[in-house]
Amino acid sequence: MSRPGNIHDELKWRGLIFQESGAEGLRQYLTDHKITVYAGFDPTSDSLHVGNLVPLIALRRFQDFGHTALPLAGGATGLIGDPSGKSAERNLQTPETVEQNLVGIRKQLARIVDLTPGRGTMVNNYDWTSKIDLITYLRDIGKFFSVNAMMAKDSVSSRLEGSNAGISYTEFSYMILQGYDFYHLFKEFGCSLQIGGSDQWGNMTAGMELVRRKGGGEAHCLTLPLITTADGKKFGKSERGAIWLDPKKTCPYEFYQYWFNAADADACRFLKLFTFLDHEQIAELEKATAEAPHLRAAQRRLAQEMTDLIHGKEATAQAEAAAAALFGQGEISSVDEATLAALVYATEGKTYVSLEDVQGILQIMVENGLAKSNSQARDLVKPGGVSANNVKVPDERWKPAASDLLHGRFLVVRKGKRDFKVIRFG
Repeated sequence: MSRPGNIHDELKWRGLIFQESGAEGLRQYLTDHKITVYAGFDPTSDSLHVGNLVPLIALRRFQDFGHTALPLAGGATGLIGDPSGKSAERNLQTPETVEQNLVGIRKQLARIVDLTPGRGTMVNNYDWTSKIDLITYLRDIGKFFSVNAMMAKDSVSSRLEGSNAGISYTEFSYMILQGYDFYHLFKEFGCSLQIGGSDQWGNMTAGMELVRRKGGGEAHCLTLPLITTADGKKFGKSERGAIWLDPKKTCPYEFYQYWFNAADADACRFLKLFTFLDHEQIAELEKATAEAPHLRAAQRRLAQEMTDLIHGKEATAQAEAAAAALFGQGEISSVDEATLAALVYATEGKTYVSLEDVQGILQIMVENGLAKSNSQARDLVKPGGVSANNVKVPDERWKPAASDLLHGRFLVVRKGKRDFKVIRFG
């Protein structure tokens, strides 16, 4: 595989460096040393989403260059709440909720980061933070943090402006807890680099300073860009909300389609950011996409690589088969029940109690937004422009029977080539 000999140069080529402490010094440091690096993930949900993939995949890239990774599950910081990027106070999560969320994200962290001995170790900051008493917190940790400096950080200063200005001491102290994480990992694991999103710069540099002042060591920070699409939209969002890594929250078909539907201007950039394809492979896909954009070579490879990584090759094959079938190019009976159930919600299809609730295809089309009126639906059906489970609807009087339903309850109604709804009965 072709790549630079230095992880710093690799990250730069992939567009993954946003801000770093002492740029040339860090590059040289990474050239001269095999280091331990960490990134933290707070359990704000029971699943990570694709926005979390940038630092998570970056940890894996460090491992591929011989460094050691520490993915941190924030059992303690998750109980406090990070004020970064928030205009108002978070609702505190219960310990039970945080622990439940940790179960989900640990599995996802372990899927991407290699946790074999010597390569990586998963850590939970609750393990050491919960053992600190109040006096120790104030005297031995808080003493190293200047309130003036903390107030100047964007995550705090932004909360002190406007009509609803204010921040609780709970969230104000988040910076100290994250800073102490870096110090603890420096002392226990020799960790000398923290990576994270660009919104974490203030928290990260506070930890770097604690390592220097309290630990007497050298430490660095590197932030990764917050990804947006070419049209300026927040990456990782669909019309339904976040794209989750948990297949129960975003099914593999939807996950595949999210990447497959990337704009031409985004596809090759996303290949650099998120996949482990080498430079030559990505260059070939860039060329193919420029010469024949309608074939969507970059998007197809991007969707395959990402679905393989998160859900496995079998799920990718099922997603591709489902896509072909749903757009009339494959056997629709092969689409699994879980995918169809998820697509009822994703396509905003209706759920009917039984077949008796519908009078026919015209009603189905109007009630599911495929036509504005019965007359428009009739005009679409007449020339054979409407299909149900990939079979053309013969006329406007057609009504589904039990034998027409997939898995005894689903009906895929398609208008034209790409506009379809998945409808459920019962």
